[in-house]
Amino acid sequence: MRRKIYDELVAWKDNAKHKPLVLLGARQVGKTYIVKDFGQREFENLVYVNCHNNSFANGLFTDFNIGRIVYQIEQAYEQKIVSGKTLLFFDEIQEVENGIPALKYFCEEKRELHVIVAGSLLGILLREDESYPVGKVDDLRMYPMTFDEFLLANGREMLADAVRNLDWDSMKMHHEALVEYLRQYYFTGGMPEVVSTWLEDHDAKKTRQVQRSILASYNKDMGKHTQTEVVRIRQVWNSIPSQLANENKKFVFGAVKKGARAADFEKALQWLADAGLIYLIARVSIPKEPLKFYADESAFKVYLLDHGLLACMTGARSSEMLIGMDVFSEFKGAFTENYVVTQIKSLELHDEMDKNVFYYTKDGSTMEVDFLVQGNSRVVPTEVKAEENVKAKSLRNFINEEFENYHLKGLRVSMKPYIDQDWMENIPLYSTEAYFRQEGLGTDE
Repeated sequence: MRRKIYDELVAWKDNAKHKPLVLLGARQVGKTYIVKDFGQREFENLVYVNCHNNSFANGLFTDFNIGRIVYQIEQAYEQKIVSGKTLLFFDEIQEVENGIPALKYFCEEKRELHVIVAGSLLGILLREDESYPVGKVDDLRMYPMTFDEFLLANGREMLADAVRNLDWDSMKMHHEALVEYLRQYYFTGGMPEVVSTWLEDHDAKKTRQVQRSILASYNKDMGKHTQTEVVRIRQVWNSIPSQLANENKKFVFGAVKKGARAADFEKALQWLADAGLIYLIARVSIPKEPLKFYADESAFKVYLLDHGLLACMTGARSSEMLIGMDVFSEFKGAFTENYVVTQIKSLELHDEMDKNVFYYTKDGSTMEVDFLVQGNSRVVPTEVKAEENVKAKSLRNFINEEFENYHLKGLRVSMKPYIDQDWMENIPLYSTEAYFRQEGLGTDE
């Protein structure tokens, strides 16, 4: 399946000043597949070292003699490693001691060699006894498939082009088809194995089984802690669907466990965020750049990395999601908000600490703006509507009254086609990622 991150990998390859590349992401987002595909297409040979349960890899980094390490890999895999012609790929790098620190020496002593390591965010973060080679590696973050990539996987390249290029007229012409694919995407989410299973024969039962398997693997990862922390992590994780079902989607610790305080569950929340399984969307007090300067980290919303997994966790019936329009309004719009967040977060590629999306509420008032998104040139107040019922009272007051002097222009994401109303644009839901890509999220310009 075609992934946009492929172009980022090619750009890294062609950069004369490249460093070893660390490809990060939650489990099951497709890291291994994309790097192997990239290596086979762009290099004369790919040397693939899977570090999981690999006794050879376990003994490879006894020291940081890069010449010895490369020679031993050549002998073990019977392939010559040639700079500029070979991609050396260490998969599940977190499984071996000193694998990550060794990248510093690859950078300093053999920088001309193309080296990629991949691992789960969780796994790399668990190696607390090892230092991360800051400044000696390039980093790239991988996410579940976006809606654009879902269209490509379905063989609808022309539709994907229309969306990617923000061709509003073409999108309006094919609105019904795009809504149908969006409905399917709400059900599958963006995990490549889930999407692949769905595309085989559109069997909803098989697709859900794969989603359950992924959730089970995440649950297993949560067990790699003391019993107390395991319980807390799972309590937070299991509370997320019900938290999102609330009208006010602000995360409430008391909803995890009666009488709970922030101190009881902060570590559990951070663990889930560090593992890439959830996104913490903080509140801001004013829509001023840079938004992160005005963030209130004590007030936040929590969304899952994948809306398809959210649907599976809630037990939403596949028949209700795949037929009719109920899926877009079900669960008080939580699926739609989660979908919008995943599309925006997919653009945060190069710095895992990047935060481009926040939300706004006013103390003592019902005024709320679902998301404030920071692009390269402006802050975009964004309201998400799951259907065509698009009254935007809070957004209008926010822009035209509360922060009139900021000269903001709002965005409404809904089921309606594109329209420019001077103070606000409306875009169809299926163009979310493309719109914010145009705004420059995830770039350094």
